[in-house]
Amino acid sequence: MLTRILDPILHLHGWPVYVVIGLLVFAEAAIFLGFIFPGETAVLLGGVIASEGHVSLALLLPLVVVCAIVGDSVGYFVGSRYGDRLLGAKLLRKRRSALDRAAEMLRRRGAWTVFVGRFTAFLRAVVPGLAGLSRMHYRTFLVANAAGALVWGVTYTMIGYAVGSAYKQAEQYASWASWAVLGIVVVVVAIYVIRSRRRRNQEGAGAESADDPPDDPGPAGAGSDDAADNRPAGVVVEPPAAGVSGGDGPPG
Repeated sequence: MLTRILDPILHLHGWPVYVVIGLLVFAEAAIFLGFIFPGETAVLLGGVIASEGHVSLALLLPLVVVCAIVGDSVGYFVGSRYGDRLLGAKLLRKRRSALDRAAEMLRRRGAWTVFVGRFTAFLRAVVPGLAGLSRMHYRTFLVANAAGALVWGVTYTMIGYAVGSAYKQAEQYASWASWAVLGIVVVVVAIYVIRSRRRRNQEGAGAESADDPPDDPGPAGAGSDDAADNRPAGVVVEPPAAGVSGGDGPPG
């Protein structure tokens, strides 16, 4: 079935390529087409067609990115309005456990899940709707969605363009590229988290040392031994003469 869909697309020229590729990318999350036809396959095909000179790569790249952003935004608003009904649909009912895990990821990681979800077919199809259903702030969603769409769209289009007509091999390369991008992102985020945590620990330790009170030297004159230790070197204090009292009156 997939081959019957791919072959006609590969034989298209000019503006029909932009229309077909753009609609497939848009519909992946907007109407959950990603369960049937993964969006990265359409993007790879667009890159292959561009490599053969049938369309402009300079036009295809922004088209893919914009359609991915708009399609996910539509999915977000569909989820915010009809999310509960969609979860009960037969297509999604069979994947309820996976949907629950995705919803938990979204609750715990927020925008990070939106970005990473762009590189997994299942998450790419359902995360926008789940984000709308969970009432994630749209601006937060849009920033993460746009960043993911930019990296994803450019990466997959260029893979298809580089591989050319060997599009089946391109799908394998695309899978490797997805894992590579995810690995790089995970490492960068881990380094950032570790450095932030270390900086907070250092600031906390500095605050605790600043709050420690100085040692109490005690009342003035107390501790004759300490006072003697603080006398300048070479100063000798003579003991009082016999019969002389410490008072001001005459001797008795």
